[in-house]
Amino acid sequence: INNLFAQMNYIEYNFTVSPKEPGSEILVAELGEVGFESFVDTPTGIKAYIPKDLWKKDILQNIFILRSNEFIISYQIKEIEQVNWNEEWEKNFSPIVVEDICTVRATFHPTPTTRYDIMITPKMSFGTGHHETTYMMLQQLILLSLENVKVLDMGCGTGILAIMASLRGARDITAIDIDPWCVENATENVQQNNCPFIKVMEGNISTIIGEQFQLILANINRNILLSDIPAYAKALSPAGLLLVSGFYIEDLPVIKEKCQEVGLSFLSHIERNHWVSAKFQQK
Repeated sequence: INNLFAQMNYIEYNFTVSPKEPGSEILVAELGEVGFESFVDTPTGIKAYIPKDLWKKDILQNIFILRSNEFIISYQIKEIEQVNWNEEWEKNFSPIVVEDICTVRATFHPTPTTRYDIMITPKMSFGTGHHETTYMMLQQLILLSLENVKVLDMGCGTGILAIMASLRGARDITAIDIDPWCVENATENVQQNNCPFIKVMEGNISTIIGEQFQLILANINRNILLSDIPAYAKALSPAGLLLVSGFYIEDLPVIKEKCQEVGLSFLSHIERNHWVSAKFQQK
């Protein structure tokens, strides 16, 4: 861990949620809106992490599920040093297998027999494959032949989707995240998986102005997607595909409406525990 990461402490919230589902899913979505960056599933709920410099005492003030009569939620708070986070993650992380084709694992796990083997060290970045949205995006990518396809992974987190795109044949891939922590983490994961065709950059939606891609991947959240979909549409080549996730099935109509406004045709969607990944195409 370099000095920047060693100095970065996080605040950990250990939430007990009853009923756990869909309570934990809703809680994760709301916490992501206020700056929480990483989540670990526990038998009784979730652990959520936010950088200490982004934390404030009233951080949970607008988390609506905490005031809901449908759920009983309690929590404990502690400060956690970055070096301890890796130990915490190793204790909780187990390999996942997507469609019996792709394994997502840590370096300390044994080499699998699946066709694809992705090694991820997430640190504080989102996207180990455990969350429904990342899992579904991997499902979508497994079905696509990406030889000679120019790909954008927007909000790349750990870089897992860009890595999968490379494994599927893409040789011109840009992975962008607004968080310098994610950029550093994705860069390490890209190198670890021997993917020289992936360029990792720090930036936001303005970074892609004037660029053209045949496939755009955006596993972010509902509000950012709604804001950025017009820019995605401009950056998509004719007949190019947009794969999105990070929202619930209830949000699909408004996502479809926004895509339709900017000329993107809805093709299909998949659902996993109320979360959705949808596919759109440039006309």
